[in-house]
Amino acid sequence: MRRHLCERSIEASLFLAALASVAITLGIVGVLTYESWGFFQHVPLSEFLTDSQWTPLFSEAHYGILPLVSGTLVTTVVALLVAVPLGTVTAIYVSEYASLSIRETVKPILELLSAVPTVVFGYFALLFVTPLLQRMWPDLPGFNMLSAGLVIGVMIIPYVSSVSEDAMRAVPMLIREGSYAMGASRFQTALRVVVPSALSGIAAAYVLAISRAIGETMVVAIAAGMQPTLTLNPLEPAATLTAYIVQVSLGDLPHGSLGYQTIFAAGLVLLIITLIFNIAGHFLRKRFHHAF
Repeated sequence: MRRHLCERSIEASLFLAALASVAITLGIVGVLTYESWGFFQHVPLSEFLTDSQWTPLFSEAHYGILPLVSGTLVTTVVALLVAVPLGTVTAIYVSEYASLSIRETVKPILELLSAVPTVVFGYFALLFVTPLLQRMWPDLPGFNMLSAGLVIGVMIIPYVSSVSEDAMRAVPMLIREGSYAMGASRFQTALRVVVPSALSGIAAAYVLAISRAIGETMVVAIAAGMQPTLTLNPLEPAATLTAYIVQVSLGDLPHGSLGYQTIFAAGLVLLIITLIFNIAGHFLRKRFHHAF
């Protein structure tokens, strides 16, 4: 009887913990929706989605979210161009080629990148990466999306490499041995057998990296500039959704004003973009899981 009560109490505690996570998520969505509703009562949704200018704090205010979205997507794409190939290659090496001692050394060092404060990465991008890029592009502005995206890419490599490596290590050894028995080399086995078998986990790593890159704040706030410009050129300065939220949150705008409510509208857009990528990743994982 006592054992049964302990198990029931543990089950109830776990259920409450799961319920708390769901409740917090719903609370965040509710606050963003409620505060954004007041914003959209003054700003038409068509203007919000189509206007190419974002100047909500100017006397001649414009409320087009496109400049912030473009800045967010450009820095994210640059980051993924760095993190996805490097993280995937690192995962293949650690999983299929590295000895146990090397694996136990390399993996913790990579994961240490996740522990570095993002403000440090931001100043690293501003004071080291940008001057380095200016040697190749002398006209490169001091604030630009390229240096911010490159540093974010380095920062999220552990998310890609660690999760991908765990997925590859979960592939049964019998599959590798069958490939070797058919005459395949270690490289062919890793690339044509292990990676396809672990694609669901690798896709999850990519989705996690995308969400992390989209939500990055301090690096873009420090290194990319605060100019909301509608551009797809990574060599130019721009503002992102997260950087704008930080900029306005630190100001002196009164609560309930239209300028203050813009941060909730930007946050709602950020939530929707992240949700879209996560839903896409969920369907990709299901597809790869059924395919392999």
